[in-house]
Amino acid sequence: MRVGELCNREVVVADRSMSVPEGARLMRQHHVGDLVIVEEHGERCFPVGIVTDRDLVVEVLANNLAPETLSLGDIMTFDLITAREDDDPLDIIKRMRDKGIRRMPVVTESGCLVGILTMDDVLDLIAEQLADLVILVGREQRREVDRQPPE
Repeated sequence: MRVGELCNREVVVADRSMSVPEGARLMRQHHVGDLVIVEEHGERCFPVGIVTDRDLVVEVLANNLAPETLSLGDIMTFDLITAREDDDPLDIIKRMRDKGIRRMPVVTESGCLVGILTMDDVLDLIAEQLADLVILVGREQRREVDRQPPE
């Protein structure tokens, strides 16, 4: 499996000029914890930053800033870390852990935005794999019981 198969392809995006209150409403409307800030070039979007719900709290509210005076570009993370569609999920999980990030935009080889990988996506995959292992162990135990000779 590759990151491109695991990521969410429905990314909520915004322009850096969008106001912070508009961005917060967009997050609420789509039930997401982040907005990928993009620059559009024709039909394609290229990620240039990200704003998370935590950014809204830590950068704006905790500093007593007036949200209506700020744009998403004022608070976005500029040093955006991305994954490629063909990256190995285990490598990306390690990179997310090392960088302390919970969300990573997924891009094509040319840098075009195609998805986003979140820790929730990773946890869903791990839970699914663990459930499969539980089923396997249960089947093996039943097989062993069925194979025991009668006493």
